[in-house]
Amino acid sequence: MMEENCIFCKIIRGEIPSQKVYEDEWVYAFRDINPAAPTHILIVPKEHLASANALEEKHEALVGHILVCARKIAEEQGFAEYGYRIVNNCGENAGQTVFHLHFHVLSGAKFDRMV
Repeated sequence: MMEENCIFCKIIRGEIPSQKVYEDEWVYAFRDINPAAPTHILIVPKEHLASANALEEKHEALVGHILVCARKIAEEQGFAEYGYRIVNNCGENAGQTVFHLHFHVLSGAKFDRMV
């Protein structure tokens, strides 16, 4: 189910334009309009979930599917061998600004270790 006023739900419905790079029955992936790396793609589930805190056991296949899609996108876009980072921010204090679960796929730069 989608939320009427969620910006990502509006993008998925085609109400807001985006640069789509991948779509299937579960997810929609598009280029971030404010990239944090030379390649910055967002993978968004079509089901509206506010954050990772909304995930339940029934979403295990969805999250696994998202990670497989990240690999497919990296291969299709030509940066799989170069390397990439997959990031999910959960909650405002972690940097989440759009409250629809999404994963950032970043590449094209050498990233410092985070931990």
